[in-house]
Amino acid sequence: MPRKTDRSRAVFAEAQKYLPGGVNSPVRSFRGVGGDPVVIASGSGCRLTDIDGNVYIDYCGSWGPLILGHAAPEVIEAVREAAGRGLSYGAATEAEVELARLVCDSVPSIEMVRFVNSGTEATMSALRLARAFTGRSKIVKFEGCYHGHADGLLVQAGSGVATLSLPDSAGVPPSYAAETLVVPYNDVAALETLFQQRGAEIAAVIVEPVAANMGVVPPAPGFLERLRDLTSNAGSLLVFDEVITGFRVGLGGYQALCGVMPDLTCLGKIVGGGMPVGAYGGRSEIMQMVAPLGPVYQAGTLSGNPLAMAAGLATLRALSDPGFYEALSAKAERLMSGLKAAARQAGTPLQVNRVGSMLTAFFTDGPVTDYASAKRSDTASHARFFHALLDHGVYFPPSQFEAAFISAAHEESDIEATILAFHDAFGIA
Repeated sequence: MPRKTDRSRAVFAEAQKYLPGGVNSPVRSFRGVGGDPVVIASGSGCRLTDIDGNVYIDYCGSWGPLILGHAAPEVIEAVREAAGRGLSYGAATEAEVELARLVCDSVPSIEMVRFVNSGTEATMSALRLARAFTGRSKIVKFEGCYHGHADGLLVQAGSGVATLSLPDSAGVPPSYAAETLVVPYNDVAALETLFQQRGAEIAAVIVEPVAANMGVVPPAPGFLERLRDLTSNAGSLLVFDEVITGFRVGLGGYQALCGVMPDLTCLGKIVGGGMPVGAYGGRSEIMQMVAPLGPVYQAGTLSGNPLAMAAGLATLRALSDPGFYEALSAKAERLMSGLKAAARQAGTPLQVNRVGSMLTAFFTDGPVTDYASAKRSDTASHARFFHALLDHGVYFPPSQFEAAFISAAHEESDIEATILAFHDAFGIA
């Protein structure tokens, strides 16, 4: 039976009168895959239900935060209790201290942390702090790595910018963008050349230790280690953007898996359990430069608000269960194997990159190791695949350049149903 879409289409048509593009974040618009977006009514476990009554097995997970699934009972109860005491105080709470302690105990390089309201705010604040600490102005980022929409970071960004084919953003002064130096991800030689030429100017290098906004692209062997050496030798700071990988690939983030310790780490998504949140933290000597202790000003009325802290605490406590990440990774491996087998049987060129419980299916016949190779993907084939899955009750991210996420709520039966949908999407009887 075809999906019903009448109500979603009507609501989206109305939305376009009042919201730019009908959405509050560009990739939700389906511009990267075509067609009108579905309008969601509710989520439960690993499933979404739209306002037309269609039900989907969800692999977007609100773009990563919902590692326990939608409306996880322990998270909902924690937020309900917190809301009953008040939504915001603009004052200190015990919950923010508890979550800060848990973050510092979990993430190896973080000795002190500051909570903010988004990943963008976290990266923006961390780089301001890095400039203040080093007394330098230049920031290095990598092609296709997205670190939020702050001015200066929308230079060769990935994620929704890649989806919409916008290399930069209007409204960013060239003089500001000039403070950002860009090199290819996983290119050690380019990094070495840059540091030889301009190392004394570089305040910090910011990197997704596993790129996840050009699609999932793991670091090449030795890449992060060499990056750590180059920054240390030049007196620059190394900033890990673990907004996506933090608490996703393991309780200590990717840094705990690879053994490379950054000077500053940015967090978001899972650390707030589905509520708006961000955080940045690192060595005490650096973090003590943040006001009120030091001269780096950063503030926020809703920073550390009790609802986000409650959701984050409930989520992070659940992640410490023995075997949690192993089980999540095993499900992702099963999903990836089924996806690759279906594409192979259909004769469709496909590369699947996976790290832990996140993966991306690239419609290309060559390995994807950086932004240039990711952009060689056949986005038209991806769009057809996305809509075919949608028609078979599976919701994948509506962009070739995003990660799909597996949650603890996905059961083996959900994985099997999704693999059957893969076969249908590729036209395999």
